[in-house]
Amino acid sequence: MNETEGTLAISAHPSPGGPVVLRLAGELDHHTGASLGRAVEDLLHGPGSGAGIVADLSRLYYCDSTGITAIITAHDRARAAGSAFCVAAPSPALAQLFRMTGLDQVLTFHPSVQDAVDALSSH
Repeated sequence: MNETEGTLAISAHPSPGGPVVLRLAGELDHHTGASLGRAVEDLLHGPGSGAGIVADLSRLYYCDSTGITAIITAHDRARAAGSAFCVAAPSPALAQLFRMTGLDQVLTFHPSVQDAVDALSSH
C-alpha cells in the first residue's frame, strides 16, 4: 500500500514475522489526517494484522491537533481490534509535543523503528 494525499505520504512495510511499519512522511494535519485512519483500517483488516503496527514518524515534520487526534484514533482502533500500536522515531519537536499533551502517558514511544519492531516482535 502506498498512499499520498496532500503533503502526507504513507507506506506500509511488513516486518518478517513481526509488525507492519507504517511510514508517515510530510504533514499530518486537518487535510491529511483521514488518510492515516484509512491506512490503519486497511492494515487491521489485512493479513498479519495481529502482529501490530509501528507508526514511523521519523519523516513527519508537521503535526497539528487534528494529526494528534488521528494518531490517538489509530491507536484506539488498533487496540479495539486486538492489535498493538506504537509510535517510533518522532523528531525532538514532536516528542516534546507528545509530552506536553500527555500522549507519552497514553501511547508507547520508541526511539527508533528497529526498537519498536523488536519490542512488538517479542510479544
